[in-house]
Amino acid sequence: MHVLHVVGARPNFMKVAPVIAAFDAAGSVRQTLVHTGQHYDANMSDIFFEQLGLKRPHVSLGIGSGSHAVQTAGIMVAFEKTLVERRPDLVLVYGDVNSTVAAALVAAKLGVRVGHVEAGLRSFDRSMPEEINRIVTDRLSDVLFTPSADGDENLLREGVPADRIHCVGNVMIDTLVRLLPHARRPRLDLPGDDYALVTLHRPSNVDDPRVLGGLLQALADLSERCLLVFPLHPRTRSRIEAQGFQWPHHRRVRLVDPVGYLEMLALERDARLVVTDSGGVQEETTYLGVPCLTLRENTERPATVDLGTNVLVGRDPARLRVEFEKVLSGGGKAGRVPPLWDGRAAERIAEVVLAGRVPRRLAA
Repeated sequence: MHVLHVVGARPNFMKVAPVIAAFDAAGSVRQTLVHTGQHYDANMSDIFFEQLGLKRPHVSLGIGSGSHAVQTAGIMVAFEKTLVERRPDLVLVYGDVNSTVAAALVAAKLGVRVGHVEAGLRSFDRSMPEEINRIVTDRLSDVLFTPSADGDENLLREGVPADRIHCVGNVMIDTLVRLLPHARRPRLDLPGDDYALVTLHRPSNVDDPRVLGGLLQALADLSERCLLVFPLHPRTRSRIEAQGFQWPHHRRVRLVDPVGYLEMLALERDARLVVTDSGGVQEETTYLGVPCLTLRENTERPATVDLGTNVLVGRDPARLRVEFEKVLSGGGKAGRVPPLWDGRAAERIAEVVLAGRVPRRLAA
């Protein structure tokens, strides 16, 4: 059997690594890794391949950045050639980036079966491009691997046959479990665990100067209470520089370049709390038991709120201040780890595929 994996952005790397390892352990599967190049930066990509133990991709499409339409179209054109040449039995796509939906569209039109890892997640907010990608990818997929029970419920409600849905757990947690013992903080001279970690990159938070300015001022004020460590996504750095924001307590805010996966994992693990707009960080902090304040109005990962340590604060600086102070005062959510987030999700995916439980799509 030949399984072809498609990745395009940094979160995909953490998801594909354990799945490739699980198929390697089976020993009877030929695998191809395709990197679309949707997001590429040496600091944010190369180091991840190294730390995750991933071999270099067999195929690099080198698409690069662009508008959603330009990027998706470019991936489709380039990936079609790869798919015709490689002729896999199954294409596995990951998450909700443009590479995910583009590869699923091409494979479905060529009659190649599609599996979606991290299927069924919904924010119910179609202003998010990722939500469109999730919905379309799930409609095209022949087998859907969900990370939690809410994913199953969403898909069943949308009419997906139950025999195509498999709740396997969270593959990102597989990677976390494997590599947590190797996580080491970057050399930032931090005072133990007396700091808060901040990540910010979503266009809804950083592209509007008013919204970004309000969040930055709130963070600056909160740095008086707790040191902030702020790895800056390239997009965020450029927006802050364009706005000319000056940190009034600069010694209490550590602005650093993007860090590798192992360093980021250690920063999350050791922090008093995390402020983020990242989906993956919501999941990782829930597993680690670290309070998380998410700067979004909604989340496609409700298990992190219903069961885990996550609190949605929206883009409201006042709410951020209140919840931040609550955590510092000992009132942060304790949470618990959702079912099947046990480090074995990839094994379950391999079991489903190797058992021949990937049906072909029914005729419309």
